[in-house]
Amino acid sequence: MLGSVGNGSEYGKLVRQPDEIGGFETQSVYVVVGDADAVLARAEVEGWTVVIPIRDEGYGGRGFSVRDHEGRLWNIGTYDPWSTHGDAGL
Repeated sequence: MLGSVGNGSEYGKLVRQPDEIGGFETQSVYVVVGDADAVLARAEVEGWTVVIPIRDEGYGGRGFSVRDHEGRLWNIGTYDPWSTHGDAGL
């Protein structure tokens, strides 16, 4: 589940956004996709900031990293460590 900031909940009082701690992350997600280029195009249309350009990785797969409008870091790529092929193939 993902949610927006500033809802005043008990949980919300326990977390800080990247812009509140100098733009750093203490955790991030990696989303496995079938077509990283298509997802990057969508992220750019939505105005997300590319922080690591798309590239083919030496360990397999193709991926990139972006920040969303709240400054959260997202790592997106086709590499699937649980697949026997190394690519998600989704």
